[in-house]
Amino acid sequence: MFNSAVFKKLEKRDFRTLLGIEAGMKSYQWVPLDMIHTFAKLRDKEVLYRIDRLLEFGVIKKTIVPYEGCKIYFKGYDMLALGMLTRRGLSAIGERIGVGKESVVYEGIYDNEPVILKFHRAGQTSFKQVTRQRDTGGRDHWIFIAGRAAWREHEALVALHGSVAVPRCIDHNRHVVVMSVAPGIELSKTTVDDPGWFLDRIIEQVRKTYEFGFIHSDLSEYNVFVSPDGVEIIDWPGYVTTKHLQADYLLDRDVKNILTIFNRKYGTVRDHKKVVEYVKNE
Repeated sequence: MFNSAVFKKLEKRDFRTLLGIEAGMKSYQWVPLDMIHTFAKLRDKEVLYRIDRLLEFGVIKKTIVPYEGCKIYFKGYDMLALGMLTRRGLSAIGERIGVGKESVVYEGIYDNEPVILKFHRAGQTSFKQVTRQRDTGGRDHWIFIAGRAAWREHEALVALHGSVAVPRCIDHNRHVVVMSVAPGIELSKTTVDDPGWFLDRIIEQVRKTYEFGFIHSDLSEYNVFVSPDGVEIIDWPGYVTTKHLQADYLLDRDVKNILTIFNRKYGTVRDHKKVVEYVKNE
């Protein structure tokens, strides 16, 4: 959970030390103490003082085996990302409103606008699965895997917004994506009055996404929001392109998931094969 009290206590040289450790983690599993001052561009005594502070705040970890070194986990990565985002327009972080398989979601204010802050945790929660299924660059520090997942979501939202009903990406830094608030309510948490109409709206968004060259690949009742105006699809870090080797399988699974939900909950039926053909314009 994000600790705003710690964030407010961090000083400029604390951030420089965190940045130094982050830079060193691209080369070291544990960044040697005698290298941190080089990466942070601070004197040795200053670095030792800052490390003690950061350890006290719980934003870094330290080891003495096989050598003395430090690394950042998500608490420290949160501080770095939010430090940058607050410079660019983030003015408040509110309540935690969701915890998913690979993310934590908070309310916030950015440029006086209500927003959603999504903190990716992909590397921490499902390390083996993530590295196996996604283009994360192989085994790596968890924070960088989460950072790449956030970049992929940012990339998808920027590409699709305006053509597909997805949140607007407002900002992004490291493993945090700032986006517009999805209208309505999560499909899994409500019962709609006209299920056929909503199902058709979802299928239409899947078709538009495919037409754009993307497949969500993890579509479910938990990442579709419904409102009187229609639907919005969230959670895009696992998207694939239509040229992916498993594109047909992943599209088929997305369609099956949605059709199964509406059939089970409402008795609304669509022919699976015809829906896939419609999405692919065959």
